Amino acid sequence: MESTALTPNTQLVDSLIQVILALSSNEQALLLDRLLGEVPYPSTTELIHLADKGGSFDFWQDEPEIYTLNDGEPVTWS
Repeated sequence: MESTALTPNTQLVDSLIQVILALSSNEQALLLDRLLGEVPYPSTTELIHLADKGGSFDFWQDEPEIYTLNDGEPVTWS
């Protein structure tokens, strides 16, 4: 028997969209707040993990190392 959890119920989704569009602006705003209001912002650690593992910056791995610790002048902290 095939699981229905993996098959999207497009009729239900279409019906929900019709109901949502029939709501007033205030009711839509309330619905949006209830749906997204409890979603926490990602932490700094989660953002770092996403940047590291997400693949968006993988192109930097192909860049040549053109600078060394001997380049330029050292930064002095006062």
